[in-house]
Amino acid sequence: MNLRDKLARLPAPPAPVATAPERADVLEALRRKMSEILQRPLSAPRSPADPSRTELPFVREDSVDGPIYRRFERLLPSQHVGRMPLDAAASAKSEMLALLALDPGLAGCDVRGALFLDTETTGLGGGAGILAFLVGMAFFEGDRLCLEQLLLRSPADEPALLARVVERVENASLLVTYNGKAFDFPLLNGRQLMNRLPALPVRPHLDLLHVGRRLHRARLGACKLKTLESDVLGFVRGPDIDGGDIAARSGHFLRSGDEEALRGVVDHNALDVMSMAALMALYGEPLGTLHDRDLVGLARTFKRAGALERADQAAHAAVERGAGPDALRVRAQIAKARGDRVRALSDFEALSAEVGDPELYLELAKLYEHHVKQPLKALEFVELGTGESAEALARRRARLRRKAERPAKSPRRKRSGSA
Repeated sequence: MNLRDKLARLPAPPAPVATAPERADVLEALRRKMSEILQRPLSAPRSPADPSRTELPFVREDSVDGPIYRRFERLLPSQHVGRMPLDAAASAKSEMLALLALDPGLAGCDVRGALFLDTETTGLGGGAGILAFLVGMAFFEGDRLCLEQLLLRSPADEPALLARVVERVENASLLVTYNGKAFDFPLLNGRQLMNRLPALPVRPHLDLLHVGRRLHRARLGACKLKTLESDVLGFVRGPDIDGGDIAARSGHFLRSGDEEALRGVVDHNALDVMSMAALMALYGEPLGTLHDRDLVGLARTFKRAGALERADQAAHAAVERGAGPDALRVRAQIAKARGDRVRALSDFEALSAEVGDPELYLELAKLYEHHVKQPLKALEFVELGTGESAEALARRRARLRRKAERPAKSPRRKRSGSA
């Protein structure tokens, strides 16, 4: 390659630096543009918190702590979320809810005094600057479930909103949320602290997310509230906002007062609260209302709670309704826990014909060794693989072989008494 070719491949030289006259022209052009912008007529700013009117279904109420923007509605007795009537929540059995929540403190609670609570916030995290700009609550007045929503139109009004929430919690016998133990309740307590107010009153707390995961996760995976609405309650919301958009909408509203940005958020929050009431109604009488596969989760939860009779009923129902190998397994485990080794052996053997599982082989080896007293049969399952460590497996194999080599004991004859 000659010198001319090499020079042709070099990058182009940088553009020449503007001279002083050229820079002056640029500055003059910028001044003219700024002058044009400043001379444009200003549009009227939107008021972020007009106290005299609201386009959303909220009414201003004055309190000793400041203004409250409140929506209140008594729901119809016929109101349903999917297949569950909301007023059935008033008949939910607190003892059943206590078992499903694995929380004995819920037993004996007056479910008619339940407060269903959900918040919409200005951010996704739990930082000190995150506000609950919309609080949805539901509670019973007589036989009617009532919906109440509180809207924060200005951060200055937060003490009044918090005071109303505190009042509702004080009057409640039971707090019901969906992920409220991890999010809503700590958030509200944090806002109490930031406003130099006492912590919220302590009440028994039913977090439906934990119950939902125990009963439905094997079938549904991630148990979002909307998933439970569609696949457990049989309710599809239709068009709805995405939870990730709520913070942006709230920020726009607080800056501009544009209420239209919150219309979908208000509807979303109301449905969340009503769905909690429907779920509590369903969980209060779950055996006849759950999906076949969810009965397996119900049986396991009862077993964890120590309610073995209820667990056995749920497991039998799951097997009879064709819930598959998982139902057979849980029924066998419950039978073993109840001391019914005959049932446990029968179910474990039936399951072994369908699935190959080291845990299952270990259970059968134990039952044949200790209950049926057939060490050779126990050895057969040991050789299939029990998932134990090499050391434990060697000990079990050696013990079973020793037992198999022992001569069978003759039954003792009873001595006849003297006449």
